[in-house]
Parts: sequence; C-alpha cells; structure tokens
Amino acid sequence: MRSPSPTHLVLIPSYNPGPKVYETVRAARHHWNPVWVVVDGSTDGTTAQLQAMAAGDAGLRVILLPKNSGKGAAVLHGLEQAAALGFTHALTMDSDGQHPAELIPAFMAASQSEPDCMVLGLPMFDASAPRLRVQGRRISNWWANLETLWAGIGDSLFGFRVYPIAPLRAVMRRQLWMRHFDFDPEAVVRLCWHGVKPVNLTAPVRYFSAAEGGVSHFRYLRDNLLLTWMHSRLLLGFLLRLPLLLVRKLR
Repeated sequence: MRSPSPTHLVLIPSYNPGPKVYETVRAARHHWNPVWVVVDGSTDGTTAQLQAMAAGDAGLRVILLPKNSGKGAAVLHGLEQAAALGFTHALTMDSDGQHPAELIPAFMAASQSEPDCMVLGLPMFDASAPRLRVQGRRISNWWANLETLWAGIGDSLFGFRVYPIAPLRAVMRRQLWMRHFDFDPEAVVRLCWHGVKPVNLTAPVRYFSAAEGGVSHFRYLRDNLLLTWMHSRLLLGFLLRLPLLLVRKLR
C-alpha cells in the first residue's frame, strides 16, 4: 500500500460520470495516495457507491457539493480544503476514464522536482477522438499561446495536470470566472501571467463511446461560446500586461 503524500494529492471533480467513475477512482488509488473526489451535485446515482468506497479506504475522500456549480468551482472547493490540510499541489483528472491514471506517479515526480511549475498533460489522441474536438482545440491553444507570448503551453484544454495550489487559489480568488468549462484554459494562461512556468509531459487520452460507458457533458455551441468569451477577456488582460510580459520574455 502506497504511503500517503503529505504534499501532493489527486483531485477528481465529478458530475454525472456514470459507472466509469468507479474504475477511474480505483485506478487513481492504485497509483496514488491520497485521492479526493469532489462530487459536484451529481444526480446519476454514483454518489452512494463512491461514499461506500471511501468508507473502506483511508486514502480516498469524497466531498459532496449540494448542487452542480461547474468543474472549476468543484476544483476550487477541493483546493481550499486541501490547502487547509497543508497540501501544496493537486493533480486534477477527469472522472470519466479518459485520463491515464498510470501516469500519475510520473506527473507527481515531475512536480516534486520542479515545485514552482505546473505540469501539463500534452494529449496524444487515438482514433477514438472526435475530429471536430481535436481541430477545435488547436484554435484555443493558439490563443492561449498568444495570450502568454508563447510561454510554453503545450495544450490549454487537457485537464490531466498538476497545479501548485497557492498560486492557483490566488488567481481564482481575484475574479469570478474559471468556474465552469473555462477553468482549464484560463487557469494555465493566468498562472503563466503569475509567473508559473509550464512543464509539458505527453499523455494518451481515450474517448469512450456511449456503448463503452462514455459520458460527455460537452455542448458544442454553449461551450465554444464560453471559450470565445473567455479568450476575449484574456486578450484584454494580455494587452494590459503586454509590457510586463515582454520584459519577462526578454529576460
């Protein structure tokens, strides 16, 4: 049994993920201790089983939110409680089984060797990835790199990554955004502005079909409008910070 880390934990926000969440949590626990699941107002019946799993596993904690507030809000709730217990870093991963739990130790080791950095997953897509989603993320990645003067963000949307908790909490407390699907890309841009450097590690990603138990909450029009509004805000912030970013780049 792996000894619990006093500094690094796995944080899994979960909203109506279906039965895949049990497999995800078991895999995460196999590779790391502790693992926290933040249930973001799920109504699909997975909460009771997750609580039963936690009751028999000291390395697993389940945090319940009374209503769905969005991925970023769920992550922030977990970060606040983690910081109160002395944790300094959190690896976030999705609850639907798409992210590679077997790479948790490698990502944590990279974070431990460079604790001031954020370790970002660079997704390697297979044939299961929807082509429209793969092509669309290239646009978001281009904007994220422009907004940071190409600070080294390999992928702005992939949620398998290790964050230093203190700067991320500070960034999120300063504004009201980053609470929904916009969390992942806005977090990396604002952390780069904050001086947190990205470290990129490749990671395979798997999209499961509905027949395989896959669940997707992505809505093409709604979420792309959200990303467009997010990048509009970030572009304005970029222009205001441009002199500072240029000085940092030249250094």
